[in-house]
Amino acid sequence: MNRATTLRFGGIPRGSARASAKRRVTVLRCAVIAGSIILLEIASRLGWIDPISFIPPSEMAWSAWQLVRAGTYQEDMLLTLSSAAVSILMATSAGFLFGLLLFKQPRLRRVLDPLLLSYYAVPIFIFYPMLIVMFGLNRWPLIVLGFLFAIVAMAVNTLNGLERVPKVLLRTARMLRMSRVQEVFLITLPASLPFVFTGIKLAIVYSFIAIIGGEFLLSGAGFGYQIAFAYNNFDNATMYGLMFLLLTFIGAVNLVLHAIEQHLYQRRVLKEFA
Repeated sequence: MNRATTLRFGGIPRGSARASAKRRVTVLRCAVIAGSIILLEIASRLGWIDPISFIPPSEMAWSAWQLVRAGTYQEDMLLTLSSAAVSILMATSAGFLFGLLLFKQPRLRRVLDPLLLSYYAVPIFIFYPMLIVMFGLNRWPLIVLGFLFAIVAMAVNTLNGLERVPKVLLRTARMLRMSRVQEVFLITLPASLPFVFTGIKLAIVYSFIAIIGGEFLLSGAGFGYQIAFAYNNFDNATMYGLMFLLLTFIGAVNLVLHAIEQHLYQRRVLKEFA
């Protein structure tokens, strides 16, 4: 049998034990989510929560379905998603290159370290008026806000991953006379992939936070704007329906990313023990 699937610990196949642990974690996670939803449903139905300001989760789901069927907010949804996609693409690519630059230039890293550590202490939204002057009254100021909010998370995680690349792999690349590009894509990137993938996940989350928050406070269109508009008009059904759609989408994206991440980890483990 293959070594990767037959390694044993205490007489139990290691792969089987890991798979069983993952199933238990998945079941527990689903149980926590389902229990929280049921508790909210009961609390709202019994009046433990103010029924004027909060509706049961089942009504949120029904309202979300009605909004999808009507297609009233389709343009706003696509506007937000397209803005987030551009921001994420910019942040992940520039953040990876920035992390690689910091790794290759230790002096530059020592200069920028204090700034990176305090970066998220600065409220990014204060730059919105300046971005309007630079880019105009369009979607680009929000996209740049998402980019600024996400790039440092991507760069820092890329740097952490690159620092943990085994030195023997880098020496091997030099012995084989690989070019810089070959070293990055054949050695450095695969070895640092777990940290880089964490940076990608954080970049996605931070981009959505910045863009939705910007729409909520500063924009006249988009997902966040429509949620704020419904809130200001006491339209709970629409507000919670839009929130339900947004949370469902973000949850689905996180599940997909988690599945990809687990698949990459599994392939890496199999290669190490093959």
